[in-house]
Amino acid sequence: MKYAKGALIGGVAVLAVAAAGLTATAFAAGGPSFGDTFEDGDTSGWSKSGGSWSVVTDGSKALRQADNGSELARFFAGDTSWTDYSVQASVRPLTLASSGASAGIAARASGSHEFERLVLASGTARLEEVKGSAVTVLGSLALPAAGSGWHKLRLDVSGKRVTGYVDGKVVGDVSTAKLTKGRIGLLTVDASASFDDISVGTAGNTPTTAPTATPTTATPTTATAAPTATAKPTTAAPTATTAAPTATATAKPTTAAPTVTASPVATTWPTPVSTTTLTATRKITGSVDGGNVRFVGGGDLGGDGQDEGQDPLFQLADGATLSNVIIGSPAADGVHCLGTCTLRNVWWQDVGEDAATFKGTSASQTMTVIGGGAMHASDKTFQHNGPGTFVIKDFQASDIGKLYRSCGNCSKQYARKVQVSNVTVTTPLKALVGVNANLGDVATVDKVTVVGGTSKTVICAIFKGVTSGEPTQTSSVPDGKSCTATNITLK
Repeated sequence: MKYAKGALIGGVAVLAVAAAGLTATAFAAGGPSFGDTFEDGDTSGWSKSGGSWSVVTDGSKALRQADNGSELARFFAGDTSWTDYSVQASVRPLTLASSGASAGIAARASGSHEFERLVLASGTARLEEVKGSAVTVLGSLALPAAGSGWHKLRLDVSGKRVTGYVDGKVVGDVSTAKLTKGRIGLLTVDASASFDDISVGTAGNTPTTAPTATPTTATPTTATAAPTATAKPTTAAPTATTAAPTATATAKPTTAAPTVTASPVATTWPTPVSTTTLTATRKITGSVDGGNVRFVGGGDLGGDGQDEGQDPLFQLADGATLSNVIIGSPAADGVHCLGTCTLRNVWWQDVGEDAATFKGTSASQTMTVIGGGAMHASDKTFQHNGPGTFVIKDFQASDIGKLYRSCGNCSKQYARKVQVSNVTVTTPLKALVGVNANLGDVATVDKVTVVGGTSKTVICAIFKGVTSGEPTQTSSVPDGKSCTATNITLK
């Protein structure tokens, strides 16, 4: 069954139905409206871009994209002039062929590679903005059952605001949308999936039953029976108690952002004015400005391997600040911070064991990295061994294993916090941050660009930390609790 926007009767948009005797859906006047339940068995009104699409019987009739080898399959409908509306659909992932696989719906599709989308992936739901090869994660929600069964997806677009819901739960709610108009779409990424009960209406409005289109009468018909609990979700939108974001922490788990203020990330590296060799750790108290001198290790500090327990080039006392320093190779164990400290515009040309390690013993201490950059870290860039909060902002990195890692097997463990904001990383990258959920770690990631990133890029690596032996990784997606990620751009 298909329906599209029709005439106004009594101030309500009545939708013209393709076949007599079928129930339509009505929305408030003035907005776009469209729907398809695929009960007629065809896909007229839709246009395909990739994949293998057909109507099948999946409980009832539904649309299926069957080619899980298709990197990006899309099915579009509606009008490119549509601006503000709500689109919802029942979606059932069938095969997620890779770690970055997903299936979902799109809004404001102005082309095959430009749209807002809400997708289901393994263990998570994500709200994303796609502009060519750049994918910005606007919000995410841990959802263990996302990869199987039917789920109701709803995507609202109104002005610069984009809100996504899965089964009535908010996945993301942002007011930074760059896209302004376009069609609706169904899509898969390295996945096969079924789709049904597509409906479009005014953003924020709940569809109601419209009069039946018959040759002789406009008398309302009895509503069609809803599917059983084991079937796909009903076509009704989330109720007023679930459709809008609430002020509770669980209603909006991924929109919290670091409190630090972002500045432009540097795009060039400073040129060293000279080079100094350190054969013993230089201890810093107060504030020291290096004047863009490059420091390298010599003698006992002449190593740049991955052995644990190496001495650093610099050791910062509680309250110290080190600015405008370039660390060359060999770099030994970089910088150690013994309490609250600040590294401002410090650059690592070739990371040795770690660029910097946060030690200390106070839960109130903060290590702040502002500006600067790092290259060639085969494992961690910043290591967090003590308690407290690690802040990384306005930073750039390339060819690293992880930007940040909360110690996974320190003999004394703590609940640690990290705030990452306004950071640009160029691949290869194994994971942006690594945290220990079982120890109470909390990571907040916001405004991060991964150059060369793909849907497989790991922003949050979540581990079970230990005091001996090796930690085990339990997840590679934000869980909305130990790790939240917003405004992630992959390009």
